[in-house]
Amino acid sequence: MELNNTLLGSLGIEITELEKGKVVATMPVDDRTRQPFGLLHGGASVALAETVASVGAFELVDKENEVVVGLEINANHIRAKKDGQVTAVGTVLHQGKTTMVWDIKITDEEEKLVCISRCTIAVIKRKK
Repeated sequence: MELNNTLLGSLGIEITELEKGKVVATMPVDDRTRQPFGLLHGGASVALAETVASVGAFELVDKENEVVVGLEINANHIRAKKDGQVTAVGTVLHQGKTTMVWDIKITDEEEKLVCISRCTIAVIKRKK
């Protein structure tokens, strides 16, 4: 799966760990991911969270016959971040035939919570 020519590449998101039911990814806090007041943009955090959930969900489906798409996401922004890097850890809470629910925690370098998110993923059949 090509990820560089996507939003991931634009935001500098890197998947650092990928296993069944768990994904870890990092994202820089820099000019690409800050809002006008110099803080990490909430939308960038949400993009990171949905990326982690989507990549993780794709690892759990029949890749030849199914794809995954975000269905719903929410986020609570807990702490401001001006620079450095954030890390998202996503774990699957529910794995059904047509939906999955993922819990994502985004932390800073000191493991302080920056954002928490829950993302529902839809599992759909590939069009052939």
